[in-house]
Amino acid sequence: MAHYVDSEVGRLGTVLLHRPGPELARLTPRNNDSLLFDAIPWVGRAQEEHDAFAGALRAHGVEVLYLGHLLAETLAIDEARAELTAQVLADPRLGDTLRRRVADHLAYLDPTALAAVLTAGLAHEELRTGGGLVYALMDRYEFVIDPLPNLLFTRDSSVWIRDRAAVTSLAMPARQRETTLTHAIYQHHPRFAGTDLAYEPALEHVEGGDVLLLAPGVIAVGVGERTTPAGAERLARRVFGAGLAHTILAVPIAQKRATMHLDTIVTMVDVDAVLMYPNIADALVAYTVIAGDGAGDPRVDGPAPFLRAAADAMDIDALRVIDTGLDPVTAEREQWDDGNNTLAIGPRLCVAYERNVETNA
Repeated sequence: MAHYVDSEVGRLGTVLLHRPGPELARLTPRNNDSLLFDAIPWVGRAQEEHDAFAGALRAHGVEVLYLGHLLAETLAIDEARAELTAQVLADPRLGDTLRRRVADHLAYLDPTALAAVLTAGLAHEELRTGGGLVYALMDRYEFVIDPLPNLLFTRDSSVWIRDRAAVTSLAMPARQRETTLTHAIYQHHPRFAGTDLAYEPALEHVEGGDVLLLAPGVIAVGVGERTTPAGAERLARRVFGAGLAHTILAVPIAQKRATMHLDTIVTMVDVDAVLMYPNIADALVAYTVIAGDGAGDPRVDGPAPFLRAAADAMDIDALRVIDTGLDPVTAEREQWDDGNNTLAIGPRLCVAYERNVETNA
Protein backbone atom coordinates (compact mmCIF):
# COMPACT_ATOMS: atom_id res chain seq x y z
CA MET A 1 0.00 0.00 0.00
CA ALA A 2 1.07 3.59 -0.54
CA HIS A 3 1.69 5.64 2.61
CA TYR A 4 2.46 9.35 2.48
CA VAL A 5 2.79 12.11 5.09
CA ASP A 6 3.90 15.68 4.41
CA SER A 7 2.08 17.66 7.11
CA GLU A 8 1.09 17.59 10.78
CA VAL A 9 -2.40 18.86 9.96
CA GLY A 10 -3.43 17.13 6.75
CA ARG A 11 -6.35 14.74 6.83
CA LEU A 12 -5.08 11.71 8.77
CA GLY A 13 -5.71 8.45 6.94
CA THR A 14 -3.93 5.81 9.03
CA VAL A 15 -2.37 5.76 12.49
CA LEU A 16 -0.19 3.20 14.29
CA LEU A 17 -1.12 2.74 17.97
CA HIS A 18 -0.20 0.40 20.78
CA ARG A 19 -2.98 -0.41 23.24
CA PRO A 20 -1.72 -0.31 26.86
CA GLY A 21 -1.38 -3.87 28.07
CA PRO A 22 0.56 -6.26 30.30
CA GLU A 23 3.78 -4.29 29.90
CA LEU A 24 2.23 -1.46 31.95
CA ALA A 25 1.18 -3.91 34.64
CA ARG A 26 4.87 -4.78 35.02
CA LEU A 27 5.60 -1.35 36.48
CA THR A 28 6.21 -1.33 40.24
CA PRO A 29 7.72 1.15 42.71
CA ARG A 30 10.86 -0.96 42.41
CA ASN A 31 11.35 -0.44 38.66
CA ASN A 32 9.26 2.52 37.48
CA ASP A 33 12.18 4.97 37.58
CA SER A 34 14.46 2.75 35.50
CA LEU A 35 11.60 2.23 33.02
CA LEU A 36 11.11 6.03 32.76
CA PHE A 37 7.74 6.40 34.48
CA ASP A 38 6.96 9.03 37.14
CA ALA A 39 4.22 6.94 38.72
CA ILE A 40 2.38 3.63 38.47
CA PRO A 41 -0.46 3.94 35.92
CA TRP A 42 -3.92 2.50 36.38
CA VAL A 43 -3.86 -0.01 33.52
CA GLY A 44 -7.61 -0.54 33.24
CA ARG A 45 -8.31 3.18 33.07
CA ALA A 46 -5.47 3.64 30.58
CA GLN A 47 -7.07 1.03 28.35
CA GLU A 48 -10.48 2.71 28.64
CA GLU A 49 -9.02 6.07 27.66
CA HIS A 50 -7.03 4.52 24.83
CA ASP A 51 -10.13 2.77 23.46
CA ALA A 52 -12.04 6.06 23.56
CA PHE A 53 -9.16 7.73 21.69
CA ALA A 54 -9.05 5.00 19.05
CA GLY A 55 -12.83 5.16 18.75
CA ALA A 56 -12.74 8.91 18.16
CA LEU A 57 -10.17 8.42 15.41
CA ARG A 58 -12.25 5.73 13.73
CA ALA A 59 -15.35 7.92 13.98
CA HIS A 60 -13.50 10.46 11.85
CA GLY A 61 -12.52 7.93 9.21
CA VAL A 62 -9.01 7.15 10.45
CA GLU A 63 -7.74 3.59 9.98
CA VAL A 64 -6.25 2.33 13.27
CA LEU A 65 -3.41 -0.18 13.08
CA TYR A 66 -2.18 -1.87 16.24
CA LEU A 67 1.51 -2.48 16.74
CA GLY A 68 0.87 -5.70 18.68
CA HIS A 69 -1.17 -7.20 15.85
CA LEU A 70 1.36 -6.17 13.21
CA LEU A 71 4.18 -7.59 15.33
CA ALA A 72 2.49 -10.98 15.72
CA GLU A 73 1.90 -11.14 11.96
CA THR A 74 5.51 -10.13 11.35
CA LEU A 75 6.77 -12.88 13.68
CA ALA A 76 5.01 -15.45 11.50
CA ILE A 77 7.75 -14.72 8.95
CA ASP A 78 10.79 -16.88 9.71
CA GLU A 79 13.37 -14.22 8.86
CA ALA A 80 11.72 -11.63 11.10
CA ARG A 81 11.34 -14.11 13.96
CA ALA A 82 15.01 -15.08 13.77
CA GLU A 83 16.08 -11.43 13.65
CA LEU A 84 14.06 -10.29 16.68
CA THR A 85 14.89 -13.37 18.73
CA ALA A 86 18.60 -12.90 18.06
CA GLN A 87 18.42 -9.29 19.19
CA VAL A 88 16.87 -10.28 22.51
CA LEU A 89 19.37 -13.08 23.05
CA ALA A 90 22.28 -10.70 22.37
CA ASP A 91 21.69 -9.05 25.77
CA PRO A 92 25.08 -9.36 27.54
CA ARG A 93 23.37 -9.71 30.93
CA LEU A 94 22.25 -13.25 30.12
CA GLY A 95 25.45 -15.25 29.94
CA ASP A 96 25.75 -18.45 27.94
CA THR A 97 23.69 -20.80 30.11
CA LEU A 98 20.70 -18.53 30.58
CA ARG A 99 20.87 -17.46 26.94
CA ARG A 100 20.41 -21.08 25.85
CA ARG A 101 17.49 -21.55 28.25
CA VAL A 102 15.79 -18.37 26.99
CA ALA A 103 16.36 -19.41 23.38
CA ASP A 104 14.70 -22.76 24.05
CA HIS A 105 11.76 -21.03 25.76
CA LEU A 106 11.20 -18.58 22.91
CA ALA A 107 11.48 -21.29 20.27
CA TYR A 108 8.30 -22.99 21.53
CA LEU A 109 6.13 -19.86 21.45
CA ASP A 110 3.70 -19.20 18.62
CA PRO A 111 3.89 -15.73 16.97
CA THR A 112 1.21 -14.20 19.20
CA ALA A 113 2.79 -15.48 22.41
CA LEU A 114 6.25 -14.41 21.24
CA ALA A 115 4.94 -10.92 20.45
CA ALA A 116 3.56 -10.76 24.00
CA VAL A 117 6.95 -11.68 25.49
CA LEU A 118 8.80 -9.16 23.31
CA THR A 119 6.51 -6.37 24.49
CA ALA A 120 5.62 -7.38 28.07
CA GLY A 121 8.94 -9.01 28.89
CA LEU A 122 9.78 -12.27 30.63
CA ALA A 123 9.95 -12.30 34.43
CA HIS A 124 12.43 -14.43 36.36
CA GLU A 125 9.64 -16.53 37.88
CA GLU A 126 8.01 -17.11 34.48
CA LEU A 127 11.07 -18.89 33.11
CA ARG A 128 10.57 -22.24 34.80
CA THR A 129 13.46 -23.77 32.87
CA GLY A 130 15.95 -21.11 33.99
CA GLY A 131 19.32 -22.25 35.27
CA GLY A 132 22.98 -21.38 35.63
CA LEU A 133 24.82 -18.82 37.73
CA VAL A 134 23.17 -15.72 36.22
CA TYR A 135 19.67 -17.03 36.83
CA ALA A 136 20.53 -18.18 40.34
CA LEU A 137 21.89 -14.77 41.32
CA MET A 138 19.01 -12.78 39.84
CA ASP A 139 16.47 -11.25 42.20
CA ARG A 140 13.14 -13.05 41.84
CA TYR A 141 11.56 -9.71 40.91
CA GLU A 142 13.97 -9.09 38.03
CA PHE A 143 13.20 -9.56 34.35
CA VAL A 144 15.10 -11.88 32.07
CA ILE A 145 13.65 -9.86 29.17
CA ASP A 146 12.66 -6.34 30.15
CA PRO A 147 9.11 -5.10 29.46
CA LEU A 148 8.52 -2.11 27.17
CA PRO A 149 5.95 0.10 28.98
CA ASN A 150 6.86 3.10 26.81
CA LEU A 151 5.77 1.25 23.68
CA LEU A 152 2.46 3.12 23.79
CA PHE A 153 4.36 6.24 22.64
CA THR A 154 4.49 4.98 19.06
CA ARG A 155 5.37 8.43 17.71
CA ASP A 156 8.81 8.17 19.31
CA SER A 157 9.97 5.03 17.50
CA SER A 158 8.97 6.03 13.97
CA VAL A 159 7.67 8.92 11.91
CA TRP A 160 6.81 9.17 8.23
CA ILE A 161 8.42 11.74 5.96
CA ARG A 162 6.57 11.75 2.67
CA ASP A 163 6.67 8.17 1.36
CA ARG A 164 9.41 6.91 3.69
CA ALA A 165 9.38 5.64 7.24
CA ALA A 166 12.00 7.04 9.59
CA VAL A 167 12.64 4.40 12.25
CA THR A 168 14.34 6.37 14.97
CA SER A 169 17.27 5.77 17.31
CA LEU A 170 16.08 6.13 20.90
CA ALA A 171 18.59 7.51 23.38
CA MET A 172 17.40 5.87 26.59
CA PRO A 173 18.59 2.26 27.05
CA ALA A 174 15.21 1.22 28.47
CA ARG A 175 13.57 2.11 25.15
CA GLN A 176 16.06 1.04 22.52
CA ARG A 177 14.43 -2.34 21.87
CA GLU A 178 11.23 -0.56 20.82
CA THR A 179 12.83 0.48 17.56
CA THR A 180 13.92 -3.06 16.72
CA LEU A 181 10.28 -4.14 16.80
CA THR A 182 9.16 -1.21 14.67
CA HIS A 183 12.04 -1.71 12.26
CA ALA A 184 11.12 -5.38 11.78
CA ILE A 185 7.49 -4.49 11.04
CA TYR A 186 8.47 -1.97 8.36
CA GLN A 187 11.02 -4.34 6.85
CA HIS A 188 9.05 -7.61 6.87
CA HIS A 189 5.28 -7.09 7.24
CA PRO A 190 3.44 -7.44 3.90
CA ARG A 191 1.57 -4.19 4.53
CA PHE A 192 4.85 -2.25 4.24
CA ALA A 193 6.66 -4.35 1.65
CA GLY A 194 9.04 -2.20 -0.40
CA THR A 195 8.98 0.75 2.00
CA ASP A 196 12.22 2.72 1.91
CA LEU A 197 13.57 4.01 5.21
CA ALA A 198 14.57 7.61 5.78
CA TYR A 199 16.30 6.73 9.05
CA GLU A 200 17.36 3.62 10.99
CA PRO A 201 18.04 2.67 14.61
CA ALA A 202 21.79 2.19 14.17
CA LEU A 203 22.28 5.88 13.35
CA GLU A 204 22.78 8.81 15.73
CA HIS A 205 20.05 9.46 18.30
CA VAL A 206 16.79 10.89 16.92
CA GLU A 207 13.40 10.48 18.64
CA GLY A 208 10.14 10.84 16.76
CA GLY A 209 8.57 13.24 19.25
CA ASP A 210 11.23 15.75 18.23
CA VAL A 211 10.28 15.64 14.54
CA LEU A 212 7.47 17.87 13.27
CA LEU A 213 6.48 18.21 9.61
CA LEU A 214 5.59 21.91 9.67
CA ALA A 215 4.71 22.04 5.96
CA PRO A 216 5.57 20.11 2.79
CA GLY A 217 9.36 20.28 2.57
CA VAL A 218 9.85 21.85 6.02
CA ILE A 219 10.80 19.77 9.06
CA ALA A 220 11.47 21.02 12.60
CA VAL A 221 13.73 18.86 14.78
CA GLY A 222 14.05 19.39 18.53
CA VAL A 223 17.65 18.98 19.72
CA GLY A 224 18.79 18.19 23.24
CA GLU A 225 19.45 15.09 25.33
CA ARG A 226 17.10 12.81 23.40
CA THR A 227 17.72 13.95 19.81
CA THR A 228 21.36 14.93 19.58
CA PRO A 229 22.85 17.56 17.27
CA ALA A 230 24.60 14.72 15.42
CA GLY A 231 21.24 12.99 15.01
CA ALA A 232 19.61 16.13 13.63
CA GLU A 233 22.48 16.57 11.19
CA ARG A 234 22.29 12.94 10.08
CA LEU A 235 18.54 13.21 9.56
CA ALA A 236 19.06 16.38 7.52
CA ARG A 237 21.62 14.66 5.31
CA ARG A 238 19.35 11.65 4.77
CA VAL A 239 16.31 13.80 4.05
CA PHE A 240 18.15 16.12 1.67
CA GLY A 241 19.82 13.19 -0.09
CA ALA A 242 16.42 11.60 -0.76
CA GLY A 243 14.80 14.87 -1.81
CA LEU A 244 12.22 14.64 0.99
CA ALA A 245 12.54 18.24 2.24
CA HIS A 246 14.28 21.51 1.43
CA THR A 247 14.60 22.94 4.97
CA ILE A 248 15.34 21.53 8.41
CA LEU A 249 14.86 23.73 11.48
CA ALA A 250 17.06 22.52 14.35
CA VAL A 251 15.44 23.73 17.58
CA PRO A 252 17.50 23.50 20.81
CA ILE A 253 15.33 22.65 23.82
CA ALA A 254 16.12 22.07 27.48
CA GLN A 255 14.80 18.54 27.84
CA LYS A 256 13.13 18.02 31.20
CA ARG A 257 10.08 15.98 32.13
CA ALA A 258 7.70 18.76 31.06
CA THR A 259 9.62 19.60 27.88
CA MET A 260 10.83 16.16 26.88
CA HIS A 261 10.38 16.52 23.11
CA LEU A 262 9.62 19.30 20.67
CA ASP A 263 6.02 18.09 20.46
CA THR A 264 5.60 18.82 24.19
CA ILE A 265 6.45 22.48 23.51
CA VAL A 266 4.71 23.18 20.22
CA THR A 267 2.25 21.30 18.01
CA MET A 268 0.34 22.36 14.93
CA VAL A 269 -3.43 22.75 14.81
CA ASP A 270 -3.78 24.39 11.37
CA VAL A 271 -1.58 25.07 8.38
CA ASP A 272 -0.61 28.41 9.94
CA ALA A 273 -1.38 27.92 13.64
CA VAL A 274 0.44 26.31 16.55
CA LEU A 275 -0.34 25.52 20.16
CA MET A 276 2.72 26.61 22.16
CA TYR A 277 4.03 26.74 25.73
CA PRO A 278 4.18 30.50 26.37
CA ASN A 279 6.81 30.41 29.13
CA ILE A 280 9.52 29.60 26.60
CA ALA A 281 7.95 30.77 23.34
CA ASP A 282 9.91 34.00 23.19
CA ALA A 283 13.21 32.26 23.99
CA LEU A 284 12.83 29.39 21.51
CA VAL A 285 15.20 29.69 18.55
CA ALA A 286 15.93 27.69 15.42
CA TYR A 287 18.91 27.08 13.21
CA THR A 288 17.91 26.87 9.54
CA VAL A 289 19.61 24.03 7.68
CA ILE A 290 19.39 23.70 3.90
CA ALA A 291 21.12 21.36 1.48
CA GLY A 292 24.58 22.32 0.27
CA ASP A 293 25.57 22.55 -3.36
CA GLY A 294 26.18 19.16 -4.95
CA ALA A 295 27.77 16.82 -2.43
CA GLY A 296 28.70 19.65 -0.09
CA ASP A 297 27.83 19.90 3.60
CA PRO A 298 24.40 21.32 4.55
CA ARG A 299 24.40 25.08 5.09
CA VAL A 300 23.49 26.35 8.56
CA ASP A 301 22.10 29.82 9.33
CA GLY A 302 20.95 31.31 12.61
CA PRO A 303 19.93 31.21 15.30
CA ALA A 304 16.72 33.15 14.77
CA PRO A 305 13.46 33.25 16.76
CA PHE A 306 11.66 29.97 16.12
CA LEU A 307 8.34 31.48 15.09
CA ARG A 308 10.03 33.79 12.58
CA ALA A 309 12.29 31.09 11.17
CA ALA A 310 9.37 28.68 10.86
CA ALA A 311 7.14 31.18 9.07
CA ASP A 312 9.93 32.07 6.64
CA ALA A 313 10.63 28.42 5.86
CA MET A 314 6.91 27.72 5.41
CA ASP A 315 6.58 30.80 3.17
CA ILE A 316 3.79 32.38 5.21
CA ASP A 317 3.57 35.82 6.84
CA ALA A 318 3.38 34.54 10.42
CA LEU A 319 2.28 31.64 12.59
CA ARG A 320 -0.77 32.18 14.75
CA VAL A 321 -0.06 31.11 18.34
CA ILE A 322 -2.48 29.63 20.88
CA ASP A 323 -1.00 29.54 24.37
CA THR A 324 -0.91 26.57 26.70
CA GLY A 325 -3.06 27.69 29.65
CA LEU A 326 -4.48 31.16 30.14
CA ASP A 327 -1.87 32.56 32.56
CA PRO A 328 1.67 31.61 33.67
CA VAL A 329 0.48 29.43 36.56
CA THR A 330 -2.02 27.35 34.61
CA ALA A 331 0.40 27.21 31.68
CA GLU A 332 3.04 25.61 33.89
CA ARG A 333 0.57 23.16 35.41
CA GLU A 334 -0.99 22.13 32.13
CA GLN A 335 2.40 21.94 30.43
CA TRP A 336 3.27 19.23 32.97
CA ASP A 337 0.14 17.41 31.78
CA ASP A 338 1.15 17.77 28.10
CA GLY A 339 -1.29 20.61 27.59
CA ASN A 340 -0.13 21.49 24.09
CA ASN A 341 0.68 17.97 22.95
CA THR A 342 -2.22 17.86 20.51
CA LEU A 343 -2.83 15.56 17.56
CA ALA A 344 -4.38 17.20 14.52
CA ILE A 345 -6.37 14.71 12.45
CA GLY A 346 -7.24 17.43 9.96
CA PRO A 347 -6.95 21.22 9.71
CA ARG A 348 -8.53 22.78 12.83
CA LEU A 349 -9.63 19.35 14.09
CA CYS A 350 -7.60 18.07 17.03
CA VAL A 351 -7.44 15.54 19.82
CA ALA A 352 -6.28 16.93 23.18
CA TYR A 353 -6.15 15.79 26.80
CA GLU A 354 -9.48 16.29 28.53
CA ARG A 355 -7.87 17.31 31.83
CA ASN A 356 -6.23 20.45 30.38
CA VAL A 357 -9.35 22.58 30.70
CA GLU A 358 -7.75 26.02 30.37
CA THR A 359 -5.70 25.12 27.31
CA ASN A 360 -8.69 23.54 25.62
CA ALA A 361 -10.76 26.65 26.36
